[in-house]
Amino acid sequence: MVLVQDRAVKGEAYGLGGIALLIATGVILTALAFEHLGGYLPCPLCLQQRYAYYAALPLLFAALVMVSIEWPRFAALLFFLVAIAFLGNAILGAYHAGAEWKFWPGPEGCSGTTGAPESVGSLLEGLEHESGARCDEPQWRFAGLSFAGWNVVSSMLLFLISLSAAFRSVAKR
Repeated sequence: MVLVQDRAVKGEAYGLGGIALLIATGVILTALAFEHLGGYLPCPLCLQQRYAYYAALPLLFAALVMVSIEWPRFAALLFFLVAIAFLGNAILGAYHAGAEWKFWPGPEGCSGTTGAPESVGSLLEGLEHESGARCDEPQWRFAGLSFAGWNVVSSMLLFLISLSAAFRSVAKR
């Protein structure tokens, strides 16, 4: 009976981690498809919000390996790191969405207006660092949420799933 419970707890952690990996992969592939196939240019804040996904994919995979080889503490640590990354990402996304709704100003260099250049050289330098997309204007909305708003939703979901996987990894065996 104890062996069956051990496998069930291990299976829950593995299943939750697999779901998190699948969702995170789907979200980042969707963002890249909107950019490269749909022609939506990401602003600097959009690009920063992708970092959590880029970090999470290999960490989630490693956590699943740790669950499989029965190193539950390492798996829990990795799942917890992913959860914290997505919590931070949700906060960044909420800040971005708030700037889009004009609740507060966005980052200074992300408004799309750089002012008059001092020289042609400074204009060219500014263009090198300019993404073309503004952080304070949403390019797209679905069901009232912009890309940043949907990132908050997906990041909070991934936070909860990853945190649950962390706790399931070290549940009483």
